[in-house]
Amino acid sequence: MKLEEGVHVMSQSTIPRAAVRGTASGVIFMAFFGTLWAGIGIRGLQGWGFLWLLILSLLIGVVLLIGGIVLIINSKWLSNEMVQGDSQRWKRKNMWFGIIFGLEGVLIAAASVICVSTNHLDLFIPVMALIVGAHFFPLAHLFQVKIYYITGSLLCLISAITLFTLPVKVTWGNYQIMVWWTFLGFSSALILWGTGVAVWITGRRLLNRAGKEA
Repeated sequence: MKLEEGVHVMSQSTIPRAAVRGTASGVIFMAFFGTLWAGIGIRGLQGWGFLWLLILSLLIGVVLLIGGIVLIINSKWLSNEMVQGDSQRWKRKNMWFGIIFGLEGVLIAAASVICVSTNHLDLFIPVMALIVGAHFFPLAHLFQVKIYYITGSLLCLISAITLFTLPVKVTWGNYQIMVWWTFLGFSSALILWGTGVAVWITGRRLLNRAGKEA
């Protein structure tokens, strides 16, 4: 996801508006998808603690969303000009971002069809986490953002842990908890939210740097 387009422009004398807005879009992406994964975790609990966990998840997502929006608002005073070379470079990066993101969607859709057709629907969530984790590696290389390597590695790791060490589901009192959904849902949400916070910090640093140069 095009989260830190501004990381390398920190060495320039003028930080363009697009740099900060790139980080803002990343925060918003992580807020949205992190909350979606939390929803998977909540569903896996089969009703246990539903209301409070839902409120907490939405609250975290909204706070991150507001953080991204504030970055956009605070970037309005920055210049929107970039040199020709930078403009062309980011156009190519955005094109590859679209290709990577689209391929991720295709692979997730294919995994869903395969898991349903082979009657192994339980495998879909771990496989999806693996695909989501793997897509961060080309993004890390594309945008030169080291934290994406950490995010991708953690998502792939929890997918492997889930597949090889955890039971698919357990019974706890009157609840049949879907362990795979619960563990992967909440773990992935925390990883993505944490990445969102790190990206927001980068955006704030860009704004602070621009303020000192003004």
